[in-house]
Amino acid sequence: MRKKIEIAQFKRELRRSKSIYLMLLPIVIWFLLFQYWPMLWLAISFFDYNLYLGFSGSKFVGLENFSKFFHGIDFWRLIRNVLSLNLYSLFVGFPAPIIFALFLNEMRSRKLRKVTQTVSFLPYFISMVAFVSIVTEFLSPRTGFLADIMKALGKDPIYYLGDAKYFRSIMVFSGIWQVTGYNAIVYLSALTALDMNLYEAAMMDGAGRWQRLRHITIPGIMPTIVVMFILRVGTLVNANFEKIYLFQNSANLEVSEVIQTWVYKMGMVKYDYSMGTTAGLFNGATALVLVIAANWLSKRYSDSAGIW
Repeated sequence: MRKKIEIAQFKRELRRSKSIYLMLLPIVIWFLLFQYWPMLWLAISFFDYNLYLGFSGSKFVGLENFSKFFHGIDFWRLIRNVLSLNLYSLFVGFPAPIIFALFLNEMRSRKLRKVTQTVSFLPYFISMVAFVSIVTEFLSPRTGFLADIMKALGKDPIYYLGDAKYFRSIMVFSGIWQVTGYNAIVYLSALTALDMNLYEAAMMDGAGRWQRLRHITIPGIMPTIVVMFILRVGTLVNANFEKIYLFQNSANLEVSEVIQTWVYKMGMVKYDYSMGTTAGLFNGATALVLVIAANWLSKRYSDSAGIW
């Protein structure tokens, strides 16, 4: 009886809000088609897959592809490169939007703050190809701005993109320039939710700007910082494929080859779909484990409730 009542209530709610559900329908269809249905093809990693024969004509090899991937000569190089790049980005790039949001929040001129925020937004909306072209031109040893400065100082220009030791720094600092303004939106939104009465009480008690920042502002947005940190940890084995691939060349290949570019080359260039899918599945599973671990650590060692 109770189940029938719940079904009837659900039907009434569905009829009452059908326009809302119809608006959600295209999004649900998009997720099913482009996010969940492709997951069925992860089964390729357990086959010696032949595109023309399909699953029925391809040989089932179990975990053999995983064994080949883990024991391959590229495995540890890929892991080292992606972790080195993302840890560098985490420790240098993650605080950047937080600091920038705090900087904007402390600006007294409302007009200057809007102009600064708008300007910081612009790089995010540049296409990746155009963005990489701008950075490449900026770093060019012949026509680049840095080359002009070094020539003026009487020094020889450096071909930064031709030296592997500069690759990670180029990736990280160009990324900071590109996304800091956009990522700061989350923290600016959190700052607007803080109780202004706390600031007024602190000012009456003689607290300076730094003390208010330390004891009110930062603790107030700490839950947001923790959530964003957990999500960022989940991307430690992921990389910006398009940007890396555009910056990649034979001179920096030793440090620029990551799992995503390797998957592309194995699957789309060498047509080894089994190994490409195997690496992609390993990457996704590792990212899931990292998110779960970061969420557990956050709930255990901080006051944040995590993301679930």
